[in-house]
This record gives sequence, structure tokens and C-alpha cells, in this order.
Amino acid sequence: MITNPCVKINLGLNVLRKRADGYHDLETLFVPSGEYHDVLEIIAGDDWSRTSASLFSRYGGGASSMSGNGDGGFPRLVQAISEDGKLMMTIARKEGVDWEPLHDLCAKAYFMLDKDFSLPPVKIFLEKLSPVGAGLGGGSSDAAAAIRMLDSLFSLGLDDGSMAGYAARLGSDCPFFVYGRPMFGEGRGEILTDFPMPCLDRYELKIVVPEGVSVSTADAYKGIVPRIPDMPLRDVLGRSVGEWRELLRNDFEDTVFLRYPGLSAVKQSLYDSGAVYASMSGSGSALFALYEKKRNSI
Repeated sequence: MITNPCVKINLGLNVLRKRADGYHDLETLFVPSGEYHDVLEIIAGDDWSRTSASLFSRYGGGASSMSGNGDGGFPRLVQAISEDGKLMMTIARKEGVDWEPLHDLCAKAYFMLDKDFSLPPVKIFLEKLSPVGAGLGGGSSDAAAAIRMLDSLFSLGLDDGSMAGYAARLGSDCPFFVYGRPMFGEGRGEILTDFPMPCLDRYELKIVVPEGVSVSTADAYKGIVPRIPDMPLRDVLGRSVGEWRELLRNDFEDTVFLRYPGLSAVKQSLYDSGAVYASMSGSGSALFALYEKKRNSI
């Protein structure tokens, strides 16, 4: 089974308050985007893989060697097998893979479901094409897709709510990707409500990922000052897109732009290029812009 997990953007992101458990309450609108996606294959046991030969051919170097390194000096293809032999995890990435395969969220999704359902052995192949550390949620999207694929492969009988519950144990934005449609997020981001945005059909979305900038969520939270906005996010989203520039904000921009001033310049360049609205996505470093679609003349 092969899927193409997509990324997301955040329309507004308000950090409201610090919680007793150390997390923060926030409000945001998650919107899926197919501008970037990964390639995820999961097969049972010794079934034939349709992606593995291509991955080894294109990324080369062998799973256990440092040949075929990416831009950061890390191997472009890595592979690991769990101690019990039930999971083989393979990850390929042009820029290099700098994390342990068995620590990937897809592997964690398998281990989590295996505890409850005693899953058969599987092989997971992940071609990582979406940006890492850019606030687009690519890893969370992969994890949610893995949960859905494992449910389908082994007839676990999970509905969307149950899958979202499992996804929430892996990351705050993971549950959104179970649904894959605009959802209003509250709590840590895992409390979701449908929030259709038909107005977005009139705009083209452009995502910009500056090279060499990766922002960790922990760093983004450093120095953040929680606040209750003058206008609730739902109300702001109900205003015209032309008003969003002054009303719709991402609180992480305050801290991230101080550390990476080049990102602020990228945002301004998007407005200079004619964007109706521009913002950082999530905790950065990706930025996105909305442009009015050109109408065909008659």
C-alpha cells in the first residue's frame, strides 16, 4: 500500500496560555496543502515492495554506509530493524537523514498499534520529500497516514475518531492529518472542529521554505508570551481575506523572526510580490502566501 502524505499550513496561530502540564493552549486553523508530500509504502511480511528498488537506485550508498551522503553529511538512505524483527524501517531523503529510523513517527505509530493489536511484521519505506523543521507538519502527516494504512492493511476497524486518538499520542498536530480537511484546532491543537473555508478557492497558495533554516518547536516557544487576542480567531477568519494582513497573526513570528530576521524579509517579499496575505506556518521556518487567482478574460 502506497500513499502520499501531504503537508499543512496554519491560518493564524494564537498561543493563549501556559498550562499546568507544561504545554500551551492555542487556537489555529489547519489547512491541508498538496504542494509538498512524501511517499509512504507499508507492506506486510515478505510482500513485494514497489518503491524499495527505486529508493536504493536513486539514493544509493547502502543503508549501513556513509557513502551517498546528503548535503548535511548524513546518509541519504538509512534502514533499521526492530529488536523483535517485526518492523523494518527504511527512510530516504536527498538532504540526508539525521534521525534514527526506529524513532521516526511512522515507526512509533507501528509500535503503538502493535501493543494494542499484536500486528504482523511489516516493512515501511518512506521517501522524505517534504521539508523538515519547517512548520509544515510533514512528519505528523506521515504518522497519521501510517495509522490509517495499518488500519486498512490489517482490518483493525478503527474509525476516524479512534485513529485521531492514537495520532494525538504522537504529536499535537497529528490528529488533523487523519481528517485532511480544514479543521479548527484548540487545546494543544488536538481538539478539532470542522471549519470549511470556501473563500480559499479564490486564492492560489504558495509555500516558501528558506534554505538552511530549521526551527525546532522548543526554540520557537522560548520567549513566547501567551496572550488572549482582542478578536477571537474564528471571528478573524470570518472577515475578508483582504483584512487578514492586519488581523490574522502567528504568535511564533515574534520569537522566530528575532532569531532569524531573514524570515521576516521573506515575508515582506511575498507582500511585495502581490500577496493578499502572508504568514509563517506553525513554528517556522516555512512561509506561505495567498494570491488572488487570475480570472480568464472573455
